[in-house]
Amino acid sequence: KQWYQRRVRGKRVIDYAVKIRVRPDQLGVVTDGVKHSMNPFDENAVEEAVRMKQKKIVKEIIVASCGPSQAQETIRTALAMGADRGIHVELAKGEEALQPLAIAKIFAALVEKEKPDLVILGKQAIDDDSNQTTQLLAGLLNWPQGTMASVVEHSEGKLTITREIDGGLEDISVKLPAVISADLRLNEPRYATLPNIMKAKKKKIEKIAASSMGIDIAPRLRVIKTVDPPVRAGGDKVPDVAVLLEKLREKGHIK
Repeated sequence: KQWYQRRVRGKRVIDYAVKIRVRPDQLGVVTDGVKHSMNPFDENAVEEAVRMKQKKIVKEIIVASCGPSQAQETIRTALAMGADRGIHVELAKGEEALQPLAIAKIFAALVEKEKPDLVILGKQAIDDDSNQTTQLLAGLLNWPQGTMASVVEHSEGKLTITREIDGGLEDISVKLPAVISADLRLNEPRYATLPNIMKAKKKKIEKIAASSMGIDIAPRLRVIKTVDPPVRAGGDKVPDVAVLLEKLREKGHIK
């Protein structure tokens, strides 16, 4: 059986190479005029979907992203990598950024609409590091989940997933339909070629206003304060182990 692969959360985040600056009001970080790109974990999810399609496991790849109009750039990147069509759940100017529960609710509604057999997300976004959307979405759909996947194998309507956990690796098996989240070691995302970038411009992106979906997306959490991490003090060099032990005793780290 061929099953539809539903690729969600092509999230637009501040590029990983950008130096983050805290806003003057300390309620977040500066995003205006800052380079954005696709969340790296979502790139792994897109890549895995494309590889599945190349193996003829997947029939169609749909990529979805929630955010302002600029989120279409992220969707186009996924389309250039090999996705077939996109869905942009658009936030109006001035609307607050969505939190994981709201995103999970929106994606659950999209799943009901598109009827996929598999949803792949990046395990977390590098802006908020929540690592919650996959688990929340699986709960809302009542689907099995395989999080932090470093290997995904398909056989007879089931997925065997190798998960990265604190104690090492864990292998699990889930039946389809399912939700999985991609870890960085799942694959090496491809670069979009110029011909594919040009083709992506002609692929369809459906636009849906978040306010028109009839979903409660009001924030459940409020940011009290955002601050820069403390400046790290420089280290001391010591000539030998004896001096090192002496300094550790002075600081009370050893007796």
